[in-house]
Amino acid sequence: MADPRGFMTTPRQVAERRPVNERVADWNEVYPGTPGRAVLPIISQQAGRCMDCGIPFCHSGCPLGNLIPEWNDMVWRDDWRGALDRLHATNNFPEFTGRLCPAPCETACVVGINREPVTIKNVEVAIIDRAWDDSRVTAQTPEWHSGKTVAVVGSGPSGLAVAQQLTRAGHTVVVYERADAIGGLLRYGIPEFKMEKKVLDRRLKQMRLEGTVFKAGVNIGAEITGEQLVERFDAVVLAIGATAARELPIPGRELAGVHQAMEYLPQANRAALGQEVEGQILATGKDVVIIGGGDTGADCLGTALRQGARSVTQLEIMPTPPADRPVNQPWPTYPMIYRVASAHEEGGERLYSVSTAEFVADGAGTVAGLRISEVAMANGRFEPVAGTERVIPAQLVLLAMGFTGPQREGLVEQLGVSLDARGTIARDEAFATDVPGVYVCGDAGRGQSLIVWAIAEGRACANEVDSFLQGEASPLPKPILPTDRPLMAG
Repeated sequence: MADPRGFMTTPRQVAERRPVNERVADWNEVYPGTPGRAVLPIISQQAGRCMDCGIPFCHSGCPLGNLIPEWNDMVWRDDWRGALDRLHATNNFPEFTGRLCPAPCETACVVGINREPVTIKNVEVAIIDRAWDDSRVTAQTPEWHSGKTVAVVGSGPSGLAVAQQLTRAGHTVVVYERADAIGGLLRYGIPEFKMEKKVLDRRLKQMRLEGTVFKAGVNIGAEITGEQLVERFDAVVLAIGATAARELPIPGRELAGVHQAMEYLPQANRAALGQEVEGQILATGKDVVIIGGGDTGADCLGTALRQGARSVTQLEIMPTPPADRPVNQPWPTYPMIYRVASAHEEGGERLYSVSTAEFVADGAGTVAGLRISEVAMANGRFEPVAGTERVIPAQLVLLAMGFTGPQREGLVEQLGVSLDARGTIARDEAFATDVPGVYVCGDAGRGQSLIVWAIAEGRACANEVDSFLQGEASPLPKPILPTDRPLMAG
């Protein structure tokens, strides 16, 4: 245990972000320096708040099973090398999760039953950022090579996790990415102000030194067919994500100026990195409306503000969440409460319990507004409230309503893998599809989820692929994934 009285004597304190007027003027991370450096002055005391409870529910709150009390104790004792070893024992990329994860571990923290929980996410990112600063993150090359080959399609967090684990197990791993650079949504979906791409690039350098081969700009399913992929490799892992965006089929959807969030965000990320983007969708000087109240919507909000939008309004059909944990979502579950992301601090307006009935056009076929109304639950569905209909101005509308599953055209159809009732790729408890030698992990099989789930599934899938290739039980660590939803439907 760290400080025996820390959870009683030390109040919760998180890293301070840069002033709003400063950070909206650039694309750098919202914390001064890095999140880890920003929290270093207070991190030892914050780690000391961990009470090393008899049953650490933070382990089950985290899909990765992070050994949180252990590295909290080590940080308290100034053993940063030991803390890094325990952190990497369960998580390949803590610098990603320490920036992007919503920290379900903290809502499961035992201290959080009747006090504010431990700042687990801040401790995590402090450990890994300090390790990078001190050059303690090095390549881990395999001692031998198996002679087996694996193709990983997709280079998001799940694909990178499975690739790193299998490379370290001695297999030859090739990661294919259809975009022009490796990283999946980490590269072009996550804004710079949440994670600068140099954070991704340094980890990719480590993976290259370990032996992982990356091939960007290759559209598997077009340039290389699914059949060719299966013929060339001993195993194939589909980590293609859930990229089929949910649509809003209402009048005016065809108008210019109405875009999916993932049409808008990648362009903005490219521009922030200094790339030329022809015909870029810009929020500059416009009234922007974002439909969807999740993380993607918040990313659009922060991006639009940095582009100089005149106003930004975020719409959500659900009611305003409560400020505190509701009674029907008791500890240690992850509660649906009112949360404020860094982008929400920067501006914009959030409207809850509203639904859009129509995109209103100007005289030139471009969106000029949205016809919305308040809604209330009736007969198990949201119904418009009479007398609340109004039109709000919008010259740019961004649809951030989530994703329905992986893209089916191309690779998925060519391989002939089955889909489950949710439209994701069906797999068994070993992450295997019904096509021999083809596996799936991450959002492609699980459905849209968190980055910690993606990494956890990548690690678990690597264990199963290694067992398949070796013909025996794998020595790779196999995370025990919480069974909150079945892997295989039906």
